[in-house]
Amino acid sequence: MNPAFVKARAAELGFSACGIVPAQPSPHLDAYLRWIDAGMHGTMGYMARPDRVARRRDLNVILPGARALIIVALDYGAAVPASILTDPTRGRIAAYAWGVDYHDLILPRLHLLADAVAAPYKAYVDTGAILERSHAHGAGMGFFGKNTMLIHPRRGSTFFLGEIITTASFDTYDRPGRATMCGTCTRCLNACPTDAFPMPHVLDARRCISYLTIEHKGVIAPDLRPLLGNWVFGCDICQDVCPFQRFAPGAADPAFLPIDPDRAAPPLTDLLTLDAASFAARFAGTPVARIGRDRLVRTACIAAGNSRQPDFIPILRALQHDAVEIVRDSAAWALSQLVK
Repeated sequence: MNPAFVKARAAELGFSACGIVPAQPSPHLDAYLRWIDAGMHGTMGYMARPDRVARRRDLNVILPGARALIIVALDYGAAVPASILTDPTRGRIAAYAWGVDYHDLILPRLHLLADAVAAPYKAYVDTGAILERSHAHGAGMGFFGKNTMLIHPRRGSTFFLGEIITTASFDTYDRPGRATMCGTCTRCLNACPTDAFPMPHVLDARRCISYLTIEHKGVIAPDLRPLLGNWVFGCDICQDVCPFQRFAPGAADPAFLPIDPDRAAPPLTDLLTLDAASFAARFAGTPVARIGRDRLVRTACIAAGNSRQPDFIPILRALQHDAVEIVRDSAAWALSQLVK
């Protein structure tokens, strides 16, 4: 098949970039396995499951007869005043979650793109056992930053990735670019409040704010809580400080833009008073919905404690009697920071 035909169709569907590589094991699989062996995946046990490792080792386990991997990118991001994002009375949300859930927008387009290929396929948007950044690098779609992100030298790193594994074969395939273009720059490493990078190109998820606020389901370690600042869902720090980010074009689809500033940084009072029903109503159709009310309120309590704002004391006292342990624990800690 002619790859130019598929890439033209990807552009018609609104994707920012498209690359095609043979369905071969990731060249960075061994590094991934070392990362797992070191326990840096934290409580994300699914990442170490033997069946998922087997899929990352051989894409034919996912789709028998797989011959090619089509990778697409879609830019996100918008300009929101720093005075809003850094306001200690607000809970900051990572930029990728300001609009609609990207899964809901990208996956249907992947199916339409696969229809153009007209061959058996599997499509994923960060849900498959695929080392997607490694394969995207192999397709020349960016280099590896010291913050472990895939960075395009003219687009930055604020883009989603999606993949189609297909039994179709192509006339030619894309080739990798440079492994890294960071040079001596260490801005991302220096800016991380929790020191989540034990060395360049290695992330210890157990200390990552994104992991702690999204993936981690339990109590957040007390020594890390003051370092979270006002982040309540994800973190953009290591991307925001990257020099290449100045080239980022912003959201390719208006659905990724925040309806209002409160979608980027909701008032903590709003978050602290959420129950299950109001949480579902407020965050339905957004990435935030995946963590549920309890985890969001847990982290909002920590942000309130970091705010040093005594106005939160009455709400936090009420949350000390919440039905959920992680909320009660975080509320008690926040009160200890505000009542001294």
